[in-house]
Amino acid sequence: MRLINVYFAILGIVTVACGLVDLLVTISTEPFAWGIVEFPGELFRGGWGGLVIIFAGLFYISGARNVTDIHHLANILMGSVMIWMVAGCDIFARVTESIPGGEEGWFNTMEGFLGYYAPPYTSAIVLLPFSLVVIRYLCAKK
Repeated sequence: MRLINVYFAILGIVTVACGLVDLLVTISTEPFAWGIVEFPGELFRGGWGGLVIIFAGLFYISGARNVTDIHHLANILMGSVMIWMVAGCDIFARVTESIPGGEEGWFNTMEGFLGYYAPPYTSAIVLLPFSLVVIRYLCAKK
């Protein structure tokens, strides 16, 4: 088995685990943070986002059998695109939450603005750099 197949299989298992934790935390309605990863307890991000993350992991696992086959590579690309969509929504939410200042005024202070970008991050944002490997693999395949 090639190293790239093992990489995507492990990434798929970790992604499914993160999605399951997202769903469990949503059911308990209490946010949970572990290290630099946080799992929000809200229905939209935790519930629907957790389902998308689970299916992304399943796409990774199904495609990890033979990455050189175009159909399996398409499964891996689809799993990465699903992670990119959820991570993009999470990053957009962070940016839009960091701008308003709350009770201090219309705009946040520089310290408050930068404070929003400190850890913990959602699981999709943590998985994002690991999912970008598929782009490098696709470019090298040409």
